[in-house]
Amino acid sequence: MILKKQYIALFPALVMVGCTSQQAMQKTNKPVRQGNVQITQNQTIKVKPTPKPVVKPVVKPQTTPKPSYGSFSDWKSDFSTRAMSSGYDAQTIRRLLDSAYLNQQVISLDSGQPEFSKMPWEYVDSAVSDGRVSTGKRKFSEQRSFLSQLESQYGVNAEIIAAIWGMESSYGAVTGNSNIPSSLASLAYDGRRQKFAETQLLSLATLLQRGDVSWSQLDGSWAGGMGQTQFIPDTWLQHGVDGDGNGHRNPWSTSDALASTANYLSNSGWVRGLAPFYEATVPTSFDYSAVGTKQPAARWAAMGVDTIADVYLDANTEMELWLPAGKDGPVLLLSPNFDVIKVYNNSSSYALGVSLLGKALAGQGGLQKSWPRYERPLSTNQVRNLQQRLTNSGYDTKGADGIVGTNTRKAFQRWQADNGQTPDGFITQRSASSLASW
Repeated sequence: MILKKQYIALFPALVMVGCTSQQAMQKTNKPVRQGNVQITQNQTIKVKPTPKPVVKPVVKPQTTPKPSYGSFSDWKSDFSTRAMSSGYDAQTIRRLLDSAYLNQQVISLDSGQPEFSKMPWEYVDSAVSDGRVSTGKRKFSEQRSFLSQLESQYGVNAEIIAAIWGMESSYGAVTGNSNIPSSLASLAYDGRRQKFAETQLLSLATLLQRGDVSWSQLDGSWAGGMGQTQFIPDTWLQHGVDGDGNGHRNPWSTSDALASTANYLSNSGWVRGLAPFYEATVPTSFDYSAVGTKQPAARWAAMGVDTIADVYLDANTEMELWLPAGKDGPVLLLSPNFDVIKVYNNSSSYALGVSLLGKALAGQGGLQKSWPRYERPLSTNQVRNLQQRLTNSGYDTKGADGIVGTNTRKAFQRWQADNGQTPDGFITQRSASSLASW
């Protein structure tokens, strides 16, 4: 189903459900016109009988106590024994661990929290800074032919590949100066993310043994990111490809890094021809309780959500309405590709930064609606206080960790709806002042 002007069509009723048997209905390809929009339907909908629910006994998961080590050397010895008993090359494991030292700064960075949460425009301002955009346009031009080949092969927009390159390493200029074996070993010894860190070390051993990564090239981010697009070892092992055809998959090679980024996004579900987001408007009578939900594009149209630019979109495409800065900021309809970008960094601000940098590299404009820069964020302690008060008032935030995540925003949104505020879920000093005292 294709809509012009993106969403402005009512969502058609597609399915009639029979009570006793499976049915299939074929919609004809006769065009249907609603207002000034033409919709063409040619889709088979299969309906299966609803299965009877299976009641399973509730089994409480058993928690395995976290291993505790008397020293970093004790962890090294234990990990080495476990790795070699699992079939990993003894010489590679020993050499990898011999080069690793305990890095307390990595442990501090992993457990630290910022004093204040960032407002979305702060992240965006950094992502599309003058220097990042000007350098990016030059690099994008240099790699345009190769990036176009990748777009054709993998379906991922060339400018998005380049934008991730820019965000992750400033187009290869800054790939990190932390010793990767030491960073991962320190994280494993600390224990908070032991399974993650040990998996990365074993994958790094495999990459070293097969020659994709050299022993002289082991500096990266403190969290284990490698090369020009900052893959962690296990992800590179799964999605890294040989972009320059030399028989190796090296994350520090520009061609390998860019090709692997395209492959990773493609493998993660990238939809060809779909932008990560579309800026939109909502009517004055809009029901803000729908913010943060995913609906078919045509259903958003039925609610009066309209895109600013003329685009084409399948009416059934699931889109999420996001107000990154509340009702007074930009209105964005997020496509499935927005979520795909988050496989790199599970942050909506990061995905928005990548998306806007990509638009800038392609010579397109940014957001039309300005940010409400007068709003101020909460401190970590204030967020924790807010979470406790919301939960105590019956709006469960699923914990009080001092981080404004999805559960906290949804709980706050419900509180807003019940207390005379526009339920946009945007937490600021002003919007939260009547609930939390500080």
